[in-house]
Amino acid sequence: MRLLNFARTTTFRWTLAVAGACVLCTLVLFGFVYWQTATYFRSSYDRLLTGELRLFTNDSPEMLLTDIDDRLRDDPRRIRVAGLFGVDGHRITGNMESLPPGLAPDVPTNVVVVRVDNRGREIDTVRLVAHPLSSGEILVIGRNIAELTEFSEIVERALALGLLPAFALAVVIGMVLSLRARQRLSEVNRRVQRIVAGDLRERLPTRGGDDPFDQLAVSVNRMLGEIEALIHEVAGVGDNIAHDLRTPLTRVRVRLERGRAHASTLDELRTVVDRSITGLDQSLAIITALLRIVEIEHSRRLDGFGQVPLAPLIREVADFYDPIAEDKGISLRVEAVDEATVLGDRDLLFEAVANLVDNAVKFTPGGGRVELVLLHREGETVIQVRDTGPGISENEREAVTKRFYRSDRSRRTEGLGLGLSLVAAIIKLHGFRFTITAGSGCTVEIVCPQSREIFLAGMSA
Repeated sequence: MRLLNFARTTTFRWTLAVAGACVLCTLVLFGFVYWQTATYFRSSYDRLLTGELRLFTNDSPEMLLTDIDDRLRDDPRRIRVAGLFGVDGHRITGNMESLPPGLAPDVPTNVVVVRVDNRGREIDTVRLVAHPLSSGEILVIGRNIAELTEFSEIVERALALGLLPAFALAVVIGMVLSLRARQRLSEVNRRVQRIVAGDLRERLPTRGGDDPFDQLAVSVNRMLGEIEALIHEVAGVGDNIAHDLRTPLTRVRVRLERGRAHASTLDELRTVVDRSITGLDQSLAIITALLRIVEIEHSRRLDGFGQVPLAPLIREVADFYDPIAEDKGISLRVEAVDEATVLGDRDLLFEAVANLVDNAVKFTPGGGRVELVLLHREGETVIQVRDTGPGISENEREAVTKRFYRSDRSRRTEGLGLGLSLVAAIIKLHGFRFTITAGSGCTVEIVCPQSREIFLAGMSA
């Protein structure tokens, strides 16, 4: 059964197919060589026999007998045959016992004759041509074609000695390649079974080469790494959701219990209910933000995309947050001299920029400064938000875009920990880039390449 399964492998079948094709091509090549050589030999024999026959027919009857005897006597290799036969078919001279039947006049033909000479009788295969004389006698001359037979045997031996070992070697190579592929696939299958069983840390084996199998394994391993990271992120998000929802819901429950137990007037009861509604609104805000992020991340509908002028959008965001910044004693400055236009969803881009400005105003202390700048750099349009707040440490720059992440500096600041996650989702949908750098404060940038039409066309397809 194992041998049968082994023979069914694609590698082994392809090896047999290629080996069979090579054998067939070799047979065709050898057959063509043999056919061309045999044709050349027969043509040479026919020209030689025709020339000799022409010389003999020009001789007198007396000289003809002498020429036939001389031709046969001057033949140490015993490859010539000749004969002169009477009208009744009896042999007059020559080394042929009888006249072969079925000979056409002056047409060379392969026939079997009985040679008779001082060594006795011998059967030969010869190339023979017959010519009737004016006296009614028939002159026949020929030549042994054993050379063609020997050449045929040489070709057959070459095929046997060359093709059979080559085919056997191809089969062995196919078996070795199939065995290696089978072993590698078996190892891959074992790893896949562990992954299916839940061990997401497992990876497909690679050999450090550049063959297609290694390239596929590297791509699959990269995909598994992304899946593992996403699953861990989902698990962490679930824990964060439970924690962030439990706190406001617990507060609501405690307030309602206290209100039921201690509220003695309608106004006191209304106060308890109002605080409870505020806590429920906070929980609903978390759920709404999460649903918004999921909607953006999984959106494949680009119907809302169009040409968006960025300068008016940035000024609108600044006008919205200017009163808030003024109340905190923060200077909010806008610089949008570059009338850039990008392809995108205006509402989503407004939401992304607004979240960045909201964070900058929220974490910048009184007397600080927030700058919202639109600029053009190295062929790309950049939306830049700078502040003089505490900034984001380098080891937190990737973490801050994850859901519910709150740095130690922002624990006491109101918020859901979802603002930058929402920004990251919007930027990913548009195909832009999001960077965070630290200096004297924090600088975040949305980088918009100019060739976004190609990106969006690919997503629509």
